[in-house]
Amino acid sequence: MTSRTTDWWHSVAVSAAPADAPAAFCSDLGAPSLLAAYRAGLFPMPAPDEYARWMNEALYEDRVATGAIAVPGHVGELPYQVSWWSPDPRPVIRPGHARLGRRLARRLRNRLDWATSVDRDFGRVVAQCGAGREPRWLTEELRRGLQELHEQGWAHSVEVWQGAELVGGAFGVRAGPVLSLDSMFHRLPDASRVAVADLGDRFTVAGGLLLDVQWDSPHIRSLGARPLPRDDYLDLLRSGPPAGPPSTELLPAARLA
Repeated sequence: MTSRTTDWWHSVAVSAAPADAPAAFCSDLGAPSLLAAYRAGLFPMPAPDEYARWMNEALYEDRVATGAIAVPGHVGELPYQVSWWSPDPRPVIRPGHARLGRRLARRLRNRLDWATSVDRDFGRVVAQCGAGREPRWLTEELRRGLQELHEQGWAHSVEVWQGAELVGGAFGVRAGPVLSLDSMFHRLPDASRVAVADLGDRFTVAGGLLLDVQWDSPHIRSLGARPLPRDDYLDLLRSGPPAGPPSTELLPAARLA
């Protein structure tokens, strides 16, 4: 498919999509399609292999046939390679609510010699987020699309350093007042927690309203995430400008100062 998919995303009724199943299938992971999908309230989960693609078809072909799951721009090829999700409710972290925890905050003040940076090594953060993880949803095609969004100023990373060693990080895509946090990693305990807290600080200073953490879990709740009804999330997402220049940088924060 081509970047014409950006027009097709407007046809997906995200608010009426299944709460716990894909909202759509579409194979276009180019940067224009990715950005349009994030702006529509969707994020991608590529099938890492043919078996996963077949499972998507086996699980969801009935809902595709009835129109409950959209296939925007489908012109004949197998549509099940990439699923696009918009869970309901959506776990989000509001400004000032990202949690370090008292013990970690004390260690950062007294013992840990860590520093953070923004957009210093986006490609490496994305690679580390995908290293050794199953399922391997961060495919090469998706990584290329994300890298292009980063070069355009839409996708951002925060890195956590111990000296010259990259020990943690997180990355996501900005869509108006929301930054959709795609993934995080750590090489030392708590480094990903620091990355998320620092990213939240930076995004708030840059005028952002929410970190969207996509998938709910006890770990995500421990970072300060709380569920938000999908319709409320979509309303907030649409409250920002639908287009315009990207954010070329996130402002520095004082979390580790």
